[in-house]
Amino acid sequence: MDQLVYNQGFPLLSVLIFLPLVGSFVLFFIHNSSFARYWALTITSITALLSLALLFGFDRGTAEFQFVEFHPWISSLNIAYVVGIDGISVLLILLTTLIMPFCVLASWTYISTRVPAFMICLLIMETAMIGVFAALDFVLFYILWEAMLIPMYLLIGIWGGPRKIYASIKFFLYTLAGSILLLVAIIWLYKTNNYSFFSPDMMWKGYSFNAQILLFIAFFLAFAIKVPMFPFHTWLPAAHVEAPTAGSVILA
Repeated sequence: MDQLVYNQGFPLLSVLIFLPLVGSFVLFFIHNSSFARYWALTITSITALLSLALLFGFDRGTAEFQFVEFHPWISSLNIAYVVGIDGISVLLILLTTLIMPFCVLASWTYISTRVPAFMICLLIMETAMIGVFAALDFVLFYILWEAMLIPMYLLIGIWGGPRKIYASIKFFLYTLAGSILLLVAIIWLYKTNNYSFFSPDMMWKGYSFNAQILLFIAFFLAFAIKVPMFPFHTWLPAAHVEAPTAGSVILA
């Protein structure tokens, strides 16, 4: 982490990450469906505008991580809140924030039951997705990666089609299996003092060949299931068919 240049100004990236989550808290206390729709549209639209500000403030002339923020979290375990973006993640964040207002609009009349709860799930999903693209710490990445699981499970299981229970449980079990593999691999790396996906130390750390193979298998299977890749994709057709329109857009 010492090689990162930390942002000393306005924490734009953190605001971008947590604005949808903060917005979702409001809907826990206001249960009006019409308000929930307009509120979710407002929050997702503001987030999209902030992502454009992030893009315009991004320096294309450097390969270093930008807008980096570091805050100690669990110091005894060397776990920290570390976020930043590069030329790839800034575009993925932009894509995520631009599609979310359309997800809200696509659900405007399609979702007529438990509308505030539906919008809460969308907003929490947005925070998790943006955070995944910005996280530079293993544990932070893992928490945000897994934070996408429960809202999507609820989107499919509550607002899905006729076979929503089957599709949501299949989605949950597949991704849970990948989550366990990912957690094991991250714990292994932490035991060897590697705390970041992007630490230069990772390039020369002296892992044995067998250890490298096992780590690769664990990471590959975890991501292959979630992406998903053949032949680990069998949960996706059911999830796509049964999920509401917004859920299908996010899954895609």
